[in-house]
Amino acid sequence: MSSDIMSTPYPGYPYTTYKYYPTYQYVPVYAYPEALELIVQSVGAEREDELFYDYLLSVAPSDQREIIISIRDDERKHAKMFREIYWEVTGREIPQAPEETFETPRNYCEGITRALFGELGAVERYRKILFGFEFLPYRNMITEIYTDELKHASKWNYLFTLNCR
Repeated sequence: MSSDIMSTPYPGYPYTTYKYYPTYQYVPVYAYPEALELIVQSVGAEREDELFYDYLLSVAPSDQREIIISIRDDERKHAKMFREIYWEVTGREIPQAPEETFETPRNYCEGITRALFGELGAVERYRKILFGFEFLPYRNMITEIYTDELKHASKWNYLFTLNCR
């Protein structure tokens, strides 16, 4: 095979149109810089997330706190994993974000709703990050992160069903 074929993102690129709805143009040379920026954005709101989870824990019924704690702990793990990937590929730490202000939800149900849609938005963002990396260990880490987000969305749905009918 020629080296030209090996360097294209898919067979027939850019002349072949596939018969599926393209959700995102997968071209690593373009997706990689965007992935790095999305990692910075994802880790940048850590302090706001901490305040948000602290709020939810303070208003959650005691029998539901373990669920929120498990989600919060996963989010901390994700930030650490993203920091590790970013450092390994750039040789730099993620820049410190300016201090974010935290807007307290009106009530527990609004907080659950915000959390649920935040998780679903994160899945979209993390999928774009995944598209930017070809190195399998990074893809595996990102897959772990976005599947955790899907799991979290299910847990938030469960809490919504219990509390917000």
